[in-house]
Amino acid sequence: MDRADVDTRIRSLIEPFNKKGVEIAEDTTFANDLEFDSLTVMDFVAEIEDEFDIIISMNQQAEIETYGQLVDAVTKMVSGQAA
Repeated sequence: MDRADVDTRIRSLIEPFNKKGVEIAEDTTFANDLEFDSLTVMDFVAEIEDEFDIIISMNQQAEIETYGQLVDAVTKMVSGQAA
């Protein structure tokens, strides 16, 4: 699965969480732009983990601040599984 596939799937997952209809760009931040609180982050991460059959650790979550970083991290995890 390449980055474009991951991007498309995450965009569909983020829709229900994007209450303000913010346009999602590579540098969109979860805390500031999307105003995700910790509960929303947990729910959103759970959706991503289910969709891609991966585990995103708390340390990884702490390092991911933008949409682009999330797509990169998930792409790397999914690619690592296939190897």
